[in-house]
Amino acid sequence: MIVDNTQTQMRKGILEYCILSIISRGEIYASDIIGELKKARLLVVEGTLYPLLTRLKNNGLLSYVWKESTSGPPRKYYQITPAGTEVLNKLDTTWEELVFAVQTSLEGRVEGGTVAEAKQATDEQSDVGTTSDEGQ
Repeated sequence: MIVDNTQTQMRKGILEYCILSIISRGEIYASDIIGELKKARLLVVEGTLYPLLTRLKNNGLLSYVWKESTSGPPRKYYQITPAGTEVLNKLDTTWEELVFAVQTSLEGRVEGGTVAEAKQATDEQSDVGTTSDEGQ
């Protein structure tokens, strides 16, 4: 369905940005990144994270260190590089521009509320039309 494809493409477009943002807070283990992305409802399949981390590392935006673990083998902890911080700062600006553009394009449709409120109002209008038709 076209909606599913569009939603997937939108998520893919911001996933690397969110990964860089999460890692910018400090060294972090991959499973903790997964937890953050799941909490934000951005990650559906865990297997998508590792190729992204590898690509970000190969582009010089991330590095990692191995740390001993008390509960098993050493763990790889990711950290953002200075180049990654520079890219993240540029992406922050891009994000702000995109948010403004989307909010501007929604004006008139949302009328000061949120997109969710506009959707709920539309759904309620649809329900009213359905119930009034049934009574005839």
